Amino acid sequence: MADTDEADPILLFRRWLDEARVGEPDDPTAMTLATADAHGRPSARMVLLKDVDSAGFVFYTNLESRKGAELEANPWAALLFHWKSLRRQVRIEGPVAPVSAAEADTYFASRPRRSQIGAWASDQSRPLESRFHLEKRVAEVTARHLIGAIPRPPHWSGFRLEPDAIEFWQDKPFRLHDRLVYRKGGGEWTTTRLFP
Repeated sequence: MADTDEADPILLFRRWLDEARVGEPDDPTAMTLATADAHGRPSARMVLLKDVDSAGFVFYTNLESRKGAELEANPWAALLFHWKSLRRQVRIEGPVAPVSAAEADTYFASRPRRSQIGAWASDQSRPLESRFHLEKRVAEVTARHLIGAIPRPPHWSGFRLEPDAIEFWQDKPFRLHDRLVYRKGGGEWTTTRLFP
């Protein structure tokens, strides 16, 4: 894994993500988000990466969803990207904080109109009496917003995971995989190679 001799893991991640956008046929920005509640009980689900920069990895959600509640109670998370076609994965861990209202507004405004309507119509993670009930709520929200911009719901925003550990994994023959971990301490990244 010669290309992992990069001093900055964010730059390496961006390079791998660019390669995944070319070589991974389905959702290269899909990632597993693992959270835990106040009692430490874990849960995981797939979400989409919406931004990455030196400050961290950004995703958006309904704040009243299970993941939103867990991140409020326990603001730490782990991410996992698995690009099966490239035989690579990246694991990321660290604290999570809300994005600014301005960031959330900008991203919400960029979403397709139907996704904006869905954010208003869905009580994400709560019981739903029937599919008809959801479709009725979508129709009601659509009727309220026939023209003009749809504002961001107060219960919908984003989070930024600020990484303190990032592991790059590359498949190799005979299960002799390459693993390189970056850890952040004192504002600096250090690297360690791991046995497969």
